Amino acid sequence: MPSMWRLYQFPLCPFSRKIRLLMGEKQIAYDMVREDPWAASDMFYNLNPAGRTPVLVDAEREIVLSDSRAISEYFEETVDKAPMINGTVANRAEIRRLVALFDENFYADVTAPLLSERMKKRIVLRQPPDSRALREAMKMAHGHLDYMDYLIDNRPWLAGSQMSLADLAAAAQISVADYLGGIDWKGHEQTRGWYSVFKSRPSFRPLLTERMEVIQPPAHYAQIDI
Repeated sequence: MPSMWRLYQFPLCPFSRKIRLLMGEKQIAYDMVREDPWAASDMFYNLNPAGRTPVLVDAEREIVLSDSRAISEYFEETVDKAPMINGTVANRAEIRRLVALFDENFYADVTAPLLSERMKKRIVLRQPPDSRALREAMKMAHGHLDYMDYLIDNRPWLAGSQMSLADLAAAAQISVADYLGGIDWKGHEQTRGWYSVFKSRPSFRPLLTERMEVIQPPAHYAQIDI
């Protein structure tokens, strides 16, 4: 019987979602343990001193993996099915560039402020959100979606002719921002069409059914044809 991965994750962590999408596409079995970022255990810090999700553990083989990009590279090198850093050397560099763009810039500009204002303040701090910060995050989201519209106008997928880790990274960030009501799809038909296709994939469906306690997504969140 093959070893089973245990994924320490948080439902609205976009980096956890990226790894769940990757493992779904590669059909890698795993079970999940929820680790809330505001209440991480000593055990979790022993697994990842950075204290961030996701972390993957295979106890039988004594493997502990952390950081979503390191985990992605691990599976690219060990699982042949559904390669997600694919194509020519130049194309693989483009995939990695876009993954960094979504993991770093989109997260900092859009996802992180939304998580702070609409999740952390509500659940942890018991404070109302800052409407100015929310408006700024949504404004920044428009800029990122404009760039995605441009990419999709010129390519079948974000990084080229095939679906790649760039698409998974983008979908993971957008899905969290969309759950928190931070995406205005008006004027972004290209990206909305791309995202609708992505939402229909089997790897994505589990994300659409999950709900955070207290925080509910907008009505369109789980609809395939947004």
